[in-house]
Amino acid sequence: MAGSEALRAQAERLRSDIERHNHLYYVEAKPELSDYDFDLLLNRLVQLEREHPELLTPDSPTQRVGGTVTKEFPSVEHREPMLSLANTYSIGEVEEFVGRLNRLLEAEGSQGRDTVAELKFDGVAVSLLYRDGLLIRGATRGDGRRGDDITVNLKTVPSIPLRLRDFDGPFSVHEGREVEVRGEVLMRKDDFDALNDTRPEEDRFANPRNATAGTLKLQDSGEVARRSLWFAAYYVSGLHNEDTPHSERLKLLETAGFSTGGQYRLCHGLEEIEAFVQFWDEGRRTLPYETDGVVVKLNDVRQWRLLGATSKSPRWAIAYKYPASRATTVLRDIVFQVGRLGTITPVAELDPVHIAGSTVSRSTLHNFDEMQRLGVMPGDRVVIEKSGEVIPKVIRVLFEDRPPGLSAKELPTRCPECGTPLVRPEGEVSWYCPNEEGCGAQIRGRVLHFASRNAMDIENLGESLVEQLVAKGMVKDPGDLYLLRKEELAGLERMGEKSAQNLVQGLLKSREQSFARLLFGLGIRHVGRATARELAKAYPSMEVLQEAGFEELSEVPDIGPVIARSICDWFLKPSAPVLIEKLQRAGLQLAAEEPKPLVNTNFEGLTVVFTGGLHRHDRSSAAELVVARGGSVVSTVSKKTGLVVAGKEAGSKLEKAQKLGLRIITEDEFESLL
Repeated sequence: MAGSEALRAQAERLRSDIERHNHLYYVEAKPELSDYDFDLLLNRLVQLEREHPELLTPDSPTQRVGGTVTKEFPSVEHREPMLSLANTYSIGEVEEFVGRLNRLLEAEGSQGRDTVAELKFDGVAVSLLYRDGLLIRGATRGDGRRGDDITVNLKTVPSIPLRLRDFDGPFSVHEGREVEVRGEVLMRKDDFDALNDTRPEEDRFANPRNATAGTLKLQDSGEVARRSLWFAAYYVSGLHNEDTPHSERLKLLETAGFSTGGQYRLCHGLEEIEAFVQFWDEGRRTLPYETDGVVVKLNDVRQWRLLGATSKSPRWAIAYKYPASRATTVLRDIVFQVGRLGTITPVAELDPVHIAGSTVSRSTLHNFDEMQRLGVMPGDRVVIEKSGEVIPKVIRVLFEDRPPGLSAKELPTRCPECGTPLVRPEGEVSWYCPNEEGCGAQIRGRVLHFASRNAMDIENLGESLVEQLVAKGMVKDPGDLYLLRKEELAGLERMGEKSAQNLVQGLLKSREQSFARLLFGLGIRHVGRATARELAKAYPSMEVLQEAGFEELSEVPDIGPVIARSICDWFLKPSAPVLIEKLQRAGLQLAAEEPKPLVNTNFEGLTVVFTGGLHRHDRSSAAELVVARGGSVVSTVSKKTGLVVAGKEAGSKLEKAQKLGLRIITEDEFESLL
């Protein structure tokens, strides 16, 4: 019995330590442990619970790692409707809102007109339900009255407490009573960039909000856990004193273990609201997450109940949204591009227009349905929007300015490149050219992807040269590149003997690229760089990978059933063995190298970012030095970065590292650490 109690105490101590470090890292941004040391703690708890299942509790941090596959998300009813806020883009309308509140409250004889101004998070609204302090349910907003139960996915979000801290204080203490917390699930900018960096170009998300929404509906909670979501709370009910003002409620949420973003202000009049709005119009660009406005709420919660709500929105709050950067221009034509996977994408060709720091002359129209929804015609004046980091897009047509005689662009029924009838797979919005092996655009796309910097990195192989090679039938797949001879290359337009020799050298050099890079270069749908690395670890050769079945592949970390099906389908294509044989004959790396022993462990557990110019090394060789000593190298600065090496003329990455309080060293100091 004494041994059992000692184990239980050890498990409780580990759980408490892990949750404390989780809170320090994800909520307070003040980590005390390296990722390596944190993982050691978590692994000790995992091992303890595995050996003694009776020690496992519902709020154990080991329950965050995911791994559950959910076939469907049941619909649940909210305790109270999750209403949407009335929006405005005018500070004048905010002034009218404040004036209206004052008149209504004066008529009711109510005192206290203070408001709280807080940032409006650009994420996905969810409701969290706690019973006796323990998280029992998490749901999407849905239609406001009913949402989807996504508890299994929300439990993987590190900044959502599985058990409320200090629950016996201001929160309901009666057994069985429930506390509801509402807020937004977000993907921070660095995590969004890192996610997109691992995905093939055709599968990249347009913005963090889209990535968040897509992630929350994934059926594999393990994949949700890997995508580093974050939660910001803005509402709580179920307090011991339900008259607690809103500003105090936000502080209580922080006490309970939540992040509120920390950017809110109790305002005593319109001038203070306007000052908050004006400050964050620029200040929001320095935040690690996207915010698209400011929410203004009455501070006195008793007045919320007094004023009530319309069928759609509460009367005691309003959302001021910062206007996105917009410009008007003329859409000259619509062209239909064919991607390497056969996707047909309509692209608007525009009169060049300057917007949010860059000149825009083209914009995707996404798909045929979106093109028809806009009702756009060549010759129309259109409004272009560029909000935050989002790619510029056509948001509407100025129909009132439409010149007479315009006509709609006819939608293609055949591939613009090869003339093959287009197909639209069931359940998809895009149309495709199915002529995978004979469509020149798809062949060019696959060859360029194979040669790209993150794949085989073949120097001196640009678009115009690939276009010639495909048009002349010299290259039908990436394997044909290695059959090219210097003499035939020199005879091509704008080539010559020196250029031909440079390309041959580039092809020779590419033979040394790793098996993981080769897998990424094959262009298998859904297989990005990170997935390719996981595949190369799990299956050390092309031969072994080919023999893997769907079920086996599905169990590989970072793979799952969708990617597994895509990999299996690729190997079933008649062209796959032909391409693999060509690559094998050319001497490419069709097997992973044996892991090299570490030089030392001086960088073990450290994530390193290089910024600015280095004198002794180029970036690639410097990265290899770090990896050979147990570290890893990434391109973006975040709270997870352990070390920043700042060279000559370091720019925005250095500034961001300084703001985050990260460890920054010079190249000389880096050299001594080696």
